[in-house]
Amino acid sequence: MAVLLVTGLIAGILDAGAALGFFLARGNRRPGMLFQYIASAVYGPAAFQGGRRMAILGLFLHFCVALCWVGLYFAVWPRVAGWGGGVLVDAVVYGVFVWCMMNLVVVPLSKAVPRPLTPAFVLVNMLILIVTIGLPCAYAARHFG
Repeated sequence: MAVLLVTGLIAGILDAGAALGFFLARGNRRPGMLFQYIASAVYGPAAFQGGRRMAILGLFLHFCVALCWVGLYFAVWPRVAGWGGGVLVDAVVYGVFVWCMMNLVVVPLSKAVPRPLTPAFVLVNMLILIVTIGLPCAYAARHFG
């Protein structure tokens, strides 16, 4: 249980940092908007009028989602551990899976406004999830799970 929580915290911090870096690199000047966007999954466009409170809620939701993805990995990994993939292969497969589920299922079913999916945007976001969610999960499950 402790490994799951620590891995969830690590994944959440890495993913939030990478997402913020990418968000700022694209010219956005208000980092809180990233987390307001996450809160908009629950509250819709009203989240952008909620100020700091909605940004904090979005950050909390971000960590909840990261922990859920880590929990799913730890639940499934024992069933597929012998399939022959190493840590890097597992990280790539899981990172791409998480991207697909978040962008093709979760966000469309939420109240958040879908983002445009350009090839560059998709690739960068997949790489972020491979490194920040897939890699911590694969490493922790293999070495501590």
